[in-house]
Order: sequence, then structure tokens, then C-alpha cells
Amino acid sequence: MTHPFVAGDRRPFHPAMRAPGVGYLQLMTTAAPPRVGTLLREWRDRRRLSQLELALRADSSARHISFIETGRSRPSQEMVLRLADHLDVPVRERNALLIAAGYAPHYPERSVDDPSMSALRASLERLLTGYEPYPALVVDGTYGVLAANRGIAALVEGVAEHLLKPPLNAMRLTLHPEGLAPRIRNLREWRGHLLDQMDRQLALMRSSPLRALYDEVAAYPLPETGGRETATAGDTPPFALPMMIEHGGRVLSFISTIATFNTPMDVTVSELAIETFLPADPETAAALGRFSRS
Repeated sequence: MTHPFVAGDRRPFHPAMRAPGVGYLQLMTTAAPPRVGTLLREWRDRRRLSQLELALRADSSARHISFIETGRSRPSQEMVLRLADHLDVPVRERNALLIAAGYAPHYPERSVDDPSMSALRASLERLLTGYEPYPALVVDGTYGVLAANRGIAALVEGVAEHLLKPPLNAMRLTLHPEGLAPRIRNLREWRGHLLDQMDRQLALMRSSPLRALYDEVAAYPLPETGGRETATAGDTPPFALPMMIEHGGRVLSFISTIATFNTPMDVTVSELAIETFLPADPETAAALGRFSRS
């Protein structure tokens, strides 16, 4: 079965496929806009740096950092960006820091469907197609599926139709009782891994869309079938936690890898992630080869 998000049909980035919201780095609304000093102090606390340590990294002084955090000094635009860089602040929230300091956003936020993103779309499509027959997909900051290849389309056969309607969401597809969950043999382990992944993101950034998604998928009941095996059920211990899923009368085992863009200059690009699934054993690799030829 071919689904509309498969890269090969030349329509992988239709806007209706994206999840609602602006991504997992969206700041939650508050009664009063936060001061830049308060935000910088929060980021410094998250990174567990003292004012002196941050000052040394940013070629400043602890006194100046203190004055910025308490509101006694307004940092320049260059200083805000420098501190954000040394605090490893996500791109979307770097713009939020600039706005809080009274400056215009530095990083643009363009839709993936924008004409200026045509080279990006083409490159991602080539990557997904070239990875076949192994599954691969592109998601946004709230796990909305922007594009996927035919390897993913094969895995989602049998998933409830309502989960395949736009906007597609990778977490819902995986963990919903009518999604892949009943066929994942080590569901408890894989579910725990995915929830831990989302929890780590939420610990580093404020995001109401991601929090809502986490609460939704964490509340899904475990299906009666599947989820009884562990990743070490086989003869050979895995080198990383695999996803073990029933498909076509056999159990396929995959290791997941996630790639992001280095030094992104656009908010949208900074939140894209390319997830690929490597065969964890020779049997899975051989099975995928047979599926691609059938």
C-alpha cells in the first residue's frame, strides 16, 4: 500500500501533513513577558554553569553576567547571541531571548513548503529514497511526519486508517493501541525509550504542544497482544535497544538513529530530525531486501 507521505510520490512536504502548533520549542504563554535576564539565568541553571564559568566562556565578567540577569544592564544583541551560543540554547528560543531584550528575531522561520526551501526538500527526498529498502522518515519538533520512504509505508500496513490521516504523528503511529504497538514485541521497553526521549526534551525546553503529546501517548493503554518480550530475548545481545516488530509473518529488529542539522540558520530547519532504522540482524536485512523486490 502506498501512502501520501512516501517520498517517491513527489509530494512529501504537503502542509496538511504537519502537526498543528509551531514546534516543540514554542514558549508557553505567560501573563507578563519574561525579562531577558530571567531567561538567561534559567538557561544557565539548566546547563549547571556558574556566572563565572559562563563569563569565562563568553569572554565577559561575572559582574556583567550578574547585571544582565538582575536587569541592571541591558545586553547588546551580539552579547545575547554569544551567551545563547555558549548555553547551547535552541534556535527558536534564541529568538525569544532577543525579543525579551528588545531586539528583532535573528533567525527566520520559513515553512518547509516555502520556495526558498526547495533545495532542502529535494535533498531530504533523495536521502529518504536512497535509504530504501530500510525505513526512514523526517519529523518536526512535535514528531509530525513531514516525509517518509516506502520502508516506513510497508511497516504501517494494518495501522488504523484514522492514524494515517494528516496530520501524521510518529509517536501516535507507534504507541497507539491501533497503531504499531500491538505488533511491537518489546513494546514496554520501546515505549519507555520513547517516553524518556520526550521527557528529556521537555526538561530542556518549555513546549505546550510537546507536553500535550507526551500526556496523550503516555496515557495510551498497553495492548493485550505484544510487549511481552525483551530486547535480550534472542541468542545475541543487542548493541543498542532495538525495536522488534512483527511484519509479514516474521519478527524484524531495527536500531533507530536520529540525525539533525548542524549550525541551522532557520528555526524550522533547527527542529527537523531524520530518523532511520538500521537492520539489527542479518535476518531483518534479508527480509527487507525480499520485501523491496516483491
